[in-house]
Amino acid sequence: MDVFLGEWSNLLLRWAHMIVGIGWIGTSFYFIALDYSLNQQERKSPGVFGTAWQVHGGGFYHVEKFTVAPSHLPEHLHWFKWEAYLTWVTGFGLLIVQYYFHANAYLIDPAVMSLTTLQAVGLSIASLLVGWFIYDAICKVLGERTVPLAIAVFLLILAASVFYTHVFSGRGAFIHVGAFVGTIMAFNVFVTIIPGQKIMVGQLLRGEEPEAKYGKVAKQRSLHNNYLTLPVLLMMVSPHYPFLAAHPQAWLIVALILITGALFRHVLNRVDAGDDWNKYGWAAPVAIFALLCAIYATAPSEPAESGPAVSDAEALSLTTRHCVTCHAKRPTHESFKEAPKNVTLESLADLKRYAQPIMIQTVRNKAMPLGNQTQMTDEEREQLGRWIRSLR
Repeated sequence: MDVFLGEWSNLLLRWAHMIVGIGWIGTSFYFIALDYSLNQQERKSPGVFGTAWQVHGGGFYHVEKFTVAPSHLPEHLHWFKWEAYLTWVTGFGLLIVQYYFHANAYLIDPAVMSLTTLQAVGLSIASLLVGWFIYDAICKVLGERTVPLAIAVFLLILAASVFYTHVFSGRGAFIHVGAFVGTIMAFNVFVTIIPGQKIMVGQLLRGEEPEAKYGKVAKQRSLHNNYLTLPVLLMMVSPHYPFLAAHPQAWLIVALILITGALFRHVLNRVDAGDDWNKYGWAAPVAIFALLCAIYATAPSEPAESGPAVSDAEALSLTTRHCVTCHAKRPTHESFKEAPKNVTLESLADLKRYAQPIMIQTVRNKAMPLGNQTQMTDEEREQLGRWIRSLR
């Protein structure tokens, strides 16, 4: 694909992904908050579980939720599904444009596993599908046993993160953990929630009593999506933060993000429900502790100075060999027509100007060169680091 058209495809897909994702997350947060705010004492219609009075945008709203379903199907029924479907479709489109079309740069790292583009893409697609089937089976086996189910899903995502870090580049692995969770969330809507609701609609149309089990399963999967939202958002932006994606124990960072995000969501949910703080307050310090552990685990460490001094000419030679195919006024790398982020590294002045980003991206996190296509060695990174530290 032409680089210019590829960039526009990436931008438009990313924009669309943000728009529909905000819509999906917004409805998830709203309906969970609505469920927890229902007043079960006020009942206006037969079969109503609870009601809620709400005010927004200068208007007052009175909402009723039925225990199972109304006695007859209303003329106008609003479905909330396209936000979820389009979030997954645009996200997968981004995966294609960013990672599949440029697999050698973003997805494959020969130092992790030597793969062809076809093999990498095949593993990507297969793992997302297999992950959904395993998750779905876990939910069906454990049913309403909340704690064992939460632990099992947590371990499944950790297992996926271990797998991805042993197959893909750091950037590719972390984004795939996000895609793995996002696929579970979207398929919850597409395969379980909406089909169950359609069955209940069909039963209403036939004059039958709707089965409550479909509503219970849909509520459970919707709640799973709600708790997974905050972790998956952070994983999706992780490629912009190499200290996450390139961490040598990335699975541990994933675990800490899951704990932090899910427990923070739990606190917000219980606040919406009006629960006594003493019943759920423990989640806040645990979430904060997990976050502090993640910050500590990703903190950079300065190695002791060792080895001979590195001259300016040697430093420039290193970046010329490993960096300027992309970071030049006229890049020779097939994926770029201009230097990424307008960072050029063709002169000594450029190196000094961008010394700190080079230290972070190349020396500490080893996120650059992309996919280590130029096969930069650890010794060369250490040499570049010594030169940068000598500038202080």
